[in-house]
Amino acid sequence: MPDTIKNVLFLCTGNSARSIMAEAILNREGSGRFRAFSAGSDPKGAPHSRALYLLDSMGHPTGDLRAKSWDEFAAPGAPQMDFVFTVCDNAANEVCPIWPGQPTNGHWGLPDPAAVTGTEAEQALAFAETYRMLRNRISVFVNLPMDQLDKVALREKLDEIGKIQAAPA
Repeated sequence: MPDTIKNVLFLCTGNSARSIMAEAILNREGSGRFRAFSAGSDPKGAPHSRALYLLDSMGHPTGDLRAKSWDEFAAPGAPQMDFVFTVCDNAANEVCPIWPGQPTNGHWGLPDPAAVTGTEAEQALAFAETYRMLRNRISVFVNLPMDQLDKVALREKLDEIGKIQAAPA
């Protein structure tokens, strides 16, 4: 029996930077095995322009990325999620909707690059660091031997992945 594509939802309050980047990274890194989505509890009007610029410069398609409410994924007819990851501490502490199918949850909190003030270079660096951390975590995630891990072992691996920091540039 062929493996089914696993649906993954990345959550963050504003769904403008971290979760958007995670969606784009996983859709490329996990192509054919994973399908990524992102959403927020209080989505901004659009993805952050720096996030879109960085993703575009790294060769990720950005045309379909949009800020959206997590309610969209808890509604009837929404794709059933296999995994749900929070990538910001605010979303991790909020009361999330009930996700159909009881997906495996994880917290991969990262600092908000959109909150960084300072020079253009400092702001760009914050987005680049967030991208690098997400790419590292997602790379480990897509290479897990999913078919060899029970639910408890998988949960432990996901917790470990949430603690991975960025590799040197």
